[in-house]
Amino acid sequence: MSPGAGTARRSLWRDRTFGTYWVAQSLSAAGDSFAYLAVPLLILHATGSVAQMGLLTAVAGAASVGAGVFGGVLVDRYDRRTLMIAADLVRLVLYGLVPLAWLAGPQVWLLFVVLPISEAAGMVFQIAAVAAVRNLVDRDRITEANGRLQATYAMTAVAGPLLAGVVSARFGPSAAVAINAASFAVSAAGLLLIRFRRGGDGDAVTVRREGPVAEFFAGARFLWRQPVLRALTVLLSLFIFLTYGFTDVLVYHVKHDLGGSDGTVGVVLGLAALGTVAGALLVAPLRRRRGFGVSWIGAHLTCGLALVGVGLAGNVPAVTVLTAVYLCGLSVGGICSMSLRQEITPDHLLGRVTSAFWSTHYSLGPAGAAVLTWAAGRFGAGAVTLVAGAGCVLIALAGLCTPVRRAGTPQPVPEPPAVPARA
Repeated sequence: MSPGAGTARRSLWRDRTFGTYWVAQSLSAAGDSFAYLAVPLLILHATGSVAQMGLLTAVAGAASVGAGVFGGVLVDRYDRRTLMIAADLVRLVLYGLVPLAWLAGPQVWLLFVVLPISEAAGMVFQIAAVAAVRNLVDRDRITEANGRLQATYAMTAVAGPLLAGVVSARFGPSAAVAINAASFAVSAAGLLLIRFRRGGDGDAVTVRREGPVAEFFAGARFLWRQPVLRALTVLLSLFIFLTYGFTDVLVYHVKHDLGGSDGTVGVVLGLAALGTVAGALLVAPLRRRRGFGVSWIGAHLTCGLALVGVGLAGNVPAVTVLTAVYLCGLSVGGICSMSLRQEITPDHLLGRVTSAFWSTHYSLGPAGAAVLTWAAGRFGAGAVTLVAGAGCVLIALAGLCTPVRRAGTPQPVPEPPAVPARA
């Protein structure tokens, strides 16, 4: 009998372990939403440069990609809960340094130290968190669990930027970063209260440990051998190049082009996050009725059209609505993709497959952010967003020519028998 067989039909609302994890991570996500707004504002207040914002995003993104290469090996080798707690504590200390240093005046250099290390720790945390869903719920509840987690994260993200805008306007963006630091303590405390299952759904196996590089490539081989996962990785890598710097461009657009205040930026990001909530609530029934391929392609087509609209819109309300539509599509597509990987990947490979996917997926992101923000400063945020949106539409249409279009519930690629560990 599988570990979850006795509780397979228990409502997720009544599952205490999942509920504790859910609440702690949702509160942490609320804190993250403060940094989501506050860090770009710190740079903009100190330098007035959207290119500097993009450079910081690129450096942090590069650190995240680097950590992702071996993060999956760590997640598959060591206790996932312990790794997540350690990552939370690292980020608590690092983000806590920012408001203390800002008491002496802007310290932009510190952000170029803190953010890359924090993003690297965050990548390890996120890989472990994706794998942990398999250790919290049964396989047939994965999409539902992901949808509920993402919906709750998004609900907290609605209030987060609104409050962050108020805090930043009254006390400065560094105070909002301090709140984000405190949120990592909440996440770590919640993780201390629960235990994860091991090897869910009977796919736990004993494997021979190899070197980190060889183990990473084991996950990469599985990812590349699965036709749908391979196509998704290529398409999403192009998508991330065009969209990784969108938040920086949006903040710059609202403040520089549309004359908004810090509070206005917070309102835009907060209200737009309602789109993420809608996408997270829609994804499970949409995927059940329409299948994976239609859901994923339609979601990314929606993203592209919404970005085109942002590039053409000339007022804050229109930009807010279109950004919400973009985030709705992003939520549906992201949850579909993540759930598919969790469903068809053996548990002992899940960390490494996630790591290989994210390392490849995000590899073009830092360069894209640097290019996007540079172009926004040179040619205008509206024109750059319009071009990025058109590119996203082409990516969605390209999905029609790949195995993604026909994907319903793809079967996993057969794995060779595991080699027993040596005594």
